[in-house]
Amino acid sequence: MPVTVIDNAIYVDGRRVASPQKLARTSETLAQHGGFAWIGLYRPEPVQLGIIASEFALHPLAVEDALLGHQRAKLERYGDMRFLVLRPARYVDALETVEFGEVEVFVGSDFVVAIRHAEAPDLALVRHRLESTPELLTRGPLAVLYAILDRIVDDYAPVVAGLENDIDEIEMQLFTGDPAVTKRIYDLSGEVMEFLRAVRPLHAMITGLRDDLEDTRGQDPDALELRRLFRDIQDHVIQMVEKIEEFRQTLQNALTVHATLVAQRQNETSLAQSDQTKRISSWAAILFAPSLITGIYGMNFVNMPELAWTWGYPLALITMAAFAFGLYRVFKAKNWL
Repeated sequence: MPVTVIDNAIYVDGRRVASPQKLARTSETLAQHGGFAWIGLYRPEPVQLGIIASEFALHPLAVEDALLGHQRAKLERYGDMRFLVLRPARYVDALETVEFGEVEVFVGSDFVVAIRHAEAPDLALVRHRLESTPELLTRGPLAVLYAILDRIVDDYAPVVAGLENDIDEIEMQLFTGDPAVTKRIYDLSGEVMEFLRAVRPLHAMITGLRDDLEDTRGQDPDALELRRLFRDIQDHVIQMVEKIEEFRQTLQNALTVHATLVAQRQNETSLAQSDQTKRISSWAAILFAPSLITGIYGMNFVNMPELAWTWGYPLALITMAAFAFGLYRVFKAKNWL
């Protein structure tokens, strides 16, 4: 059975002071030490999430979303608790495709619950990073949320690079006549749109978080620094959204160019077939006149005056040649031959 509780710790002044062995003891341990709790889960069972919901009074609707999964990226508020759904992504080089995951984060005044539904990102690395920089961890649960967002956004960079490489390959593949390029453009367009749906909502989400910190800046000395940190992530998100929009426009242009090239090739094929038809029809017409004359004289009727002429046979040959040559000149002048 897979381990679902990755870590459970209490932090005071940026230092880990306790690691409750049972989820049901977390709020009790937190009351003893103060500070805040940070729980990391991987695909938890409903019973486990139910225990946490009871420990920290999580809103039932948010808990239901976390259990169901497959949510869009969003930020919701329930009183003083925030619930975020984040869509991490990673580029798989071997398959040249993008895999999307899901991370739900509950953030309260004295707790953070991070639930991961995919292999990436490894939030244990985020915990190690913060534990090695206690000055950031002293800023509380929002500092943990910042670190999680920062890791997810940083992991988007290889995805952008992988998609850009795929698009470069498609642009070269367009003019090779490879029929598989149509499906590749379509599949890549779907990945780009899915990636855009994962990244674009972060701008509004971070704006909301920064506005909350603006409201509390007078009471919280760490709020200004957290606003700056969130702004740094937001700048990266803006740049990525612009880049992904460029990818989408490039793929739309590629699809248009591909459709034009396909239509051009079809027209060229139709013209080539039409030229062949003209040539065949021209030679058939040229051969028709001699065949008609030959057919008439091949009927072997007795009363055919030309049969008795001395020059009848040469005249028939000359007539056939003249008809054939005349038709040849006509068709040649029309570029049918």
